[in-house]
Amino acid sequence: MSLQDILNGANTNLAAHFRNLPVGPNAYPGVPPEYTNWRDEQQAWQNTCVLFNQSYHMVELLVEGPDALKLLSYLGVNSFAKFPVDTAKQFVPVTPEGYVIGDVILFHLAENSFNLVGRIPAINWVRFHAETGGYDVETTLDERSAARPDPFNRRNYRYQIQGPNASKVIEKVTGASAPELKFFHMTTMRIADKTVRALRHGMAGQPGYELFGPWAEGEAVHEALVKAGEEFGMRLVGGRAYSSNTLESGWIPSPLPAIYTGESLKAYRQWLPSDGYEAAASIGGSFVSDDIEDYYLTPWDLGYGNFVKFDHEFIGREALEAKADGPHRKKVTLALDNADFLKVVESQLERGSNAKWVEYPSAVYSMHPYDLVKAHGEPAGISTWIGYSSNERKMLTLAMLDVEHAEPGAQVSLVWGEPDGGTGKLTVEPHTQVEISATVSPVPYTEVARKIYADGGWRATA
Repeated sequence: MSLQDILNGANTNLAAHFRNLPVGPNAYPGVPPEYTNWRDEQQAWQNTCVLFNQSYHMVELLVEGPDALKLLSYLGVNSFAKFPVDTAKQFVPVTPEGYVIGDVILFHLAENSFNLVGRIPAINWVRFHAETGGYDVETTLDERSAARPDPFNRRNYRYQIQGPNASKVIEKVTGASAPELKFFHMTTMRIADKTVRALRHGMAGQPGYELFGPWAEGEAVHEALVKAGEEFGMRLVGGRAYSSNTLESGWIPSPLPAIYTGESLKAYRQWLPSDGYEAAASIGGSFVSDDIEDYYLTPWDLGYGNFVKFDHEFIGREALEAKADGPHRKKVTLALDNADFLKVVESQLERGSNAKWVEYPSAVYSMHPYDLVKAHGEPAGISTWIGYSSNERKMLTLAMLDVEHAEPGAQVSLVWGEPDGGTGKLTVEPHTQVEISATVSPVPYTEVARKIYADGGWRATA
C-alpha cells in the first residue's frame, strides 16, 4: 500500500484525519532523557558547553554521481552558484505550488558527493526524483535508529559540541588550536587517533562544531571528548533538553510536509509507503481548519525567504516568484505572560475542568504542533513550537504572524489546548481551551543568537 491508498481510505477530511492520528511527538532514541537534569543541561549550552549525541535521530542520504549537483539544484530553492567542497547549507525543497516539504542540512563532502541529514520528508523527495527523474546518480539511505532493525549500526556517528568553552574542549582533545572556520564550512581534525570531519556550527548563538565519521570509530571519539570536557564544565545532553534548544535559536523543526493534495504530487504519494513518516504525521493544537492546505507553509513563513534565489530552475520556482512580493507572515518568538501561564499550571491542582497539560521543557504533543495566535480577538497567525527555557526563565513559542502584528512588543494571545475537549490523539486528555497573553519578541530570542545569525538564517547561508 501507498500513502495515496491511505488518503483514499480516509473516512473524513484529510485535516481531521491527521488531527486525530494517535501518534505523539517524535522521541529521541539512543540517549537517555536526562544525564544530569534538563535545567542543568540547558544552562550549560549558554554558560560552559554541551555535547549532543545526534547519532540516532536523524536520517542521512548519500547522493553521488555526475548529476548529483544538477538534481539537488533542481529540487532546492537555494542558490548553488557557490557551493564548494567542504561547505554545507540548509537545503529547502518546495512543491510545485511553492509550499515547503521540509528542510535538511546538505553537506558537500567531495566532488559529486553530497550528504543530506535531518528529518525524512525532504530526503524522501530527493530519493523520489533520483529514482524517477533519469539522473545519473546513486543514493544510499541510512535510516534513523527508530526506523531500522539494527538501531545501533548507523553509517556515521554524529556529535555536536556547543557553548562558550567548545573551542577549549577541541583544543584539549586534539592538542592543537581550534580550527578557524567560517560558519558552515568544514575541515578535518584528529581525535583519539581518528580522522574526524568537523562542521563549524552554532546553537542558540553559541560557537561550536558538528563532528562526524565512521560509526565504528564513534565510541572512541566520544570517550575522548567526554574526558577532555571534564575541566571545562561540559555536560552531556539528553533528549528532553535537546528538543528545547530550538526555542532559543529560532529554528522551526516541524513544518507539515505539503504533499497531501494536488494532482502534481499524486505520483509521489503513490511512491511513498503507507507506513512511513508522512502517513503518521499527526497534527495537534488549537489551530483548526477543514482544509489540509491551510497547514502548508511557505519559505517566508519559516524565515527562509532569504534562501529563495531565482538564479536557477527548480521545482516551485514559478509559484515562489508569484508569492515573492508578499504579503508574508513573519517568524517571531512569543514570550508567554507569567501570570496567565501560571493559571494554566494552577488548573492542574484543582478538581473539575483543567487546561491542557504542559510538559517540560518541550510542551509539544504531536508531530506537527499548530496553535492559533490571536490579536484583538481575531486570528493573527500560528505558533508551531512551545516550551520552557531555564536560561531565559520564560515559556516561549516559535510563531509566524501576520506582519501587522509581528512588531516586537506587540501584545497577542496564544490559544492553548484543542477545541471540544481534544482529539483522538493518545497524548491528549480531556481539557478546556484557554488563552495565554504573550509579547511578540525577536527570533532568535537570545540576544547573542540574534547577533551571531544576523547575516540571515540560524543554520546556514542560502
